[in-house]
Amino acid sequence: MTAAFRGRYGRCGIGGSSETRGGRFVGTRSDQRTGLLYGFAAYGLWGILPLYWHLLESTNPGEVLAHRMVWSLPTALVLLAVLRRWSWIRPLLRQPKRLGLVVVAAAAISVNWGLFIWSVSVGRVLESSLGYFINPLVSIAFGVLLLRERLRPAQWTAVGIGGVAVTVLSIGYGQVPWLSIALALCFATYGLVKKRILLDGVDSFSAETAVQFVPAMGFLIYLGARGEGSFISGGVGHALLLAVSGVVTAVPLIFFGSAAVRLPLSTVGLLQYVAPALMFVLGLLAFHEEMPPERWAGFVLVWFALCVLTWDALRTRRRAREELRKAAARAEESAATGDRTPATSTSSAPSSSTAASASSPAAPPSPSSQPSSRQ
Repeated sequence: MTAAFRGRYGRCGIGGSSETRGGRFVGTRSDQRTGLLYGFAAYGLWGILPLYWHLLESTNPGEVLAHRMVWSLPTALVLLAVLRRWSWIRPLLRQPKRLGLVVVAAAAISVNWGLFIWSVSVGRVLESSLGYFINPLVSIAFGVLLLRERLRPAQWTAVGIGGVAVTVLSIGYGQVPWLSIALALCFATYGLVKKRILLDGVDSFSAETAVQFVPAMGFLIYLGARGEGSFISGGVGHALLLAVSGVVTAVPLIFFGSAAVRLPLSTVGLLQYVAPALMFVLGLLAFHEEMPPERWAGFVLVWFALCVLTWDALRTRRRAREELRKAAARAEESAATGDRTPATSTSSAPSSSTAASASSPAAPPSPSSQPSSRQ
C-alpha cells in the first residue's frame, strides 16, 4: 500500500515533491522532516482514538461501528471529488475476483474496527494495544504459512519470543488473550488481501466503505425501527460525535499517505509502533486498567521481540544497500575496462604488421595516441 500511496499521491499533489528513481527513495531533508510530522500525526491520531471512542462508550458498540461505516462513505466521496479520482471504479467493477477481495478486505477491517470499539467500551485498551504490537509477528507467520516465505534466524527468534509472550500473557490473564490475537489476525488478513487488490489508499478506502455502507445502513434502520438507535434520541452533541466518525477515520489515512511519499519505507515501518504505544499509555494512565507483573512480563517480551525484528530489518536493509553499492562499483569498473580494451587493441595493431608498414606510406597516428576528451 505504501508504494501505491507514493505513486498516486505524488501525482495528485498531496504527496509533496519527493520522488523515486529506479525504485530508490529520493527526497530532501525538508521533505523528510515534513514526512515525519505527517507520520507522527497519522499514528498519533490512531493511537489516541480510544479517547474518541470512550466518549461513545454508553452507545451500543455495534451502532457506533455502523455509524463509522456509514459516515466514512460520504467522506470518501468528498476525497474522490477533490482529487478527481474516479477512473479506477469501472475497471474494478469489471473484475469479479478483485471485487471479491475488496469484500474480504472490508469484512476483515470491519471486524477489526468492531473489536477495537468494543474493547474501549469494556475497558480493555491495554489488550487491544497488544494486538497491534504483535501484528508484525502475525504478518510474518502469515508469510511463512500462506506465502511459503523463508525467515531469517532473527525473524524466527522474534516469532518464538512472541509465542512465549502470548503464553505468559495467557497465564497473566487466566485465558488466552483472544482479543489481542483476533485484532492482529484481522489486521494481518486485511494487509494480506490488500496486497492483491492493487488499489491505492484513498481508492481502497472508498471501495471498502462502499461495501460496508449497505449492511451498516440496514443495521441502523433496524435499530431505529426497534427504537434502539441513539442518533436522534442522544441529542445534538451525541449525533455530531457519531457523524464525525467518518472524518476521524479518513484524516489519519490522508496524513499517512502524505508521510509515505516523503519517508523511506523503513522509517514508516518504525513509526507504526507509535499507535500501540500511545494506546498502552492511555490504557495505563487514562483508563487506569490493571497491569499485574505477569502482564508486564508478557508485554516486555513482545517489545523485545519487536526490537529483534526491527534490528534485523535495519541490518538487512543496510547490507542490501552495501551490496548495491559494491555492485554499482563493479559495474563502473567493468565499464571503464571495456572502454580501454578497444584502444589497446588498436594501438597494438601496427606492431603486428611491421613488414607491411615499412613499405607503405606513413600512417596517421592511432586513436590511442590522441588526447582523450575525458582527461
